[in-house]
Amino acid sequence: MTTTLDRPLRAAGPRPGAASVWLKFAFRRLAGLVAIFLALLVVSFLIVQLIPGDPATALAGADAGPQEIALVRGQLGLDRPLWEQFAGYTGNVLSGHLGTSFMYRQPVETIIFNRLPFTATIALAGITVVLLAAIPLGMLIGVLTRGGRRRGLDTTFGMTTGFLDSVPGYIMASLLVVVFARGIGLFQLFPPAYTPRYGASSFVLPIAAIVIGPICTVARVVRRETAVVLETDYMRTARGWRLPAVRRHVRWALPNLLTTTLTLSGLVLTGMIGGAIIIEAVFALPGLGSGIIKAILDRDYPVIQGMVLVIGMITALVNLLVDILLGLIDRRTLGGSHVSA
Repeated sequence: MTTTLDRPLRAAGPRPGAASVWLKFAFRRLAGLVAIFLALLVVSFLIVQLIPGDPATALAGADAGPQEIALVRGQLGLDRPLWEQFAGYTGNVLSGHLGTSFMYRQPVETIIFNRLPFTATIALAGITVVLLAAIPLGMLIGVLTRGGRRRGLDTTFGMTTGFLDSVPGYIMASLLVVVFARGIGLFQLFPPAYTPRYGASSFVLPIAAIVIGPICTVARVVRRETAVVLETDYMRTARGWRLPAVRRHVRWALPNLLTTTLTLSGLVLTGMIGGAIIIEAVFALPGLGSGIIKAILDRDYPVIQGMVLVIGMITALVNLLVDILLGLIDRRTLGGSHVSA
């Protein structure tokens, strides 16, 4: 006999007008990406103008005279009006060229390409670890403490996650180095700085440092959403029918708490990309984060502009991916709830 609970979730099945809803969603998100790209183009250009110091003076050397500095400025194109510099920068970006580094005389896209794998490894691994760890953890605590049960566990979970979530990433990174690489002496398993000969183990502590806070944040939200979902009528009915616990929680509870969880996760994961900049500096990883810090110190305008543009677009794409996942889980999040079911 087919019961109401055995029917698939309405949000997950095909509906009339689904193609048009996805098409409208695609147009909106494409327009949003174009707007973000244009904003990043302007911001990445103007932000370098706020950096104190003159790149031409740094490149010409401490003993250079005014004429030599002026010559270097002319070679770099810094003597042109800002609107001409912006027009040249925009033209280069639209043609796929992010400029040439002042310091290294290399194409900026080459420098970014060499550093991107390190940042991508931390970001992708971190996102995966957060989702795989936080959702089961939050659900488990929510199930175990349902209806006010195990108050001690609930209090301990809240205090522990709250404390860990409040620790800044760079402090967590330093603590992990002190405890694992120095204190316990597991230098080869958890090297405190990136070393090519250690390979993948060089990424263990950086990933741990960047995911501990987000895991706590997401797990707390999942625990709260689980508690709400478990008190709904359909979950009470499922318990009354003595359905297996795994089936109840995975098939009906999980999909209904993922919308809020993924919405928050998108914000948390976006913050993780920004946090990677500091984490890379702590562990001496040659990624985009440490690269942009070095470029700022060197006043290497093209590298700064290119990395700000790339990091900003990566963040926008992460948010787009979260929106697509939300749409697959519940099509109402696409803005198409007016379509008949």
